[in-house]
Amino acid sequence: MSELTESVTRMMTEIERLPGIGKKSAERIAYHLLKVSKAEALALADAIRQVKENVSYCKTCYNLTEQDYCEICRDTSRDTSLLCVVEQPRDLIAIEQTGKYKGLYHVLLGKLASNEGIQAEDLTIEPLVKRIQNGTFTELIMATPPTVEGDWTALYITRQLAEKPIKISRLARGITTGSDLRFANSEMLGDALSGRQKF
Repeated sequence: MSELTESVTRMMTEIERLPGIGKKSAERIAYHLLKVSKAEALALADAIRQVKENVSYCKTCYNLTEQDYCEICRDTSRDTSLLCVVEQPRDLIAIEQTGKYKGLYHVLLGKLASNEGIQAEDLTIEPLVKRIQNGTFTELIMATPPTVEGDWTALYITRQLAEKPIKISRLARGITTGSDLRFANSEMLGDALSGRQKF
């Protein structure tokens, strides 16, 4: 049986590093890329290169942007008294799609998970606390996922802000415990946002 070339083996190894991709999936993707035209394969490679070269985190909220500040932070019509804390940029997008929130955001870029070695300093909690100290926010909406780690992250942040004169609320529990915000439909997520409760 002939062995794979060095280039194909390397491609499979790199694909397998992606989250949720096992050896079989990596092989399937690699063989698909070998089968498509050179133009299609290079278009994917170019799209990845452009993302890595052009996309960064917003200097204020840590949302994805191709400028120093994201579109939401630059929007002067947003309600600057509300700040919604989410785990990832995808969660921000899910909330925006409800059309029921017009405030600002802060993206943590993860959640506290001691079993994975993720501590507070690995997230954007310190910049969040500074934003609240220096801003005019009256309400902080904790929109971390309803999981053990998400709840612990929200509780940790709440404790950091215990002395600050700001109302802290949590999404209503219409969102199923253990679920991911991006999988909640817009109506359910909108209701959870509208029915948020004091944390």
